[in-house]
Amino acid sequence: MTSSAPRKPVAKKTPAVRKPAPAKVAAKPEKKNKKEKKADGKVKVVRDSFTMPQADYDLIAALKLKALKAGLHVKKSELLRASLQAFSKLTVAQLKRAISGLEIIKTGRPKKD
Repeated sequence: MTSSAPRKPVAKKTPAVRKPAPAKVAAKPEKKNKKEKKADGKVKVVRDSFTMPQADYDLIAALKLKALKAGLHVKKSELLRASLQAFSKLTVAQLKRAISGLEIIKTGRPKKD
């Protein structure tokens, strides 16, 4: 089957000319701070996991219930973030007291029973 439409002339290809590679910059570009906002206004979030004693995990539930009674619906992550904000305002002595009062636990995932 032949087409009656005229063919377009094919342009001649010229050989590709390689450009020299740019010289490497000696200094590394600065990495963005994790707290900095992206250009579109969204904050980058990081997913993480950790281990804690059951008593501390129960304390999260109790604090969530306390917030709910005060009229605040709060997620676990919001509660932990608020705790970090409160901790950041402590003096060094207060921070040492709070951390030294914690139970020392083995890091990593617990073995399945």
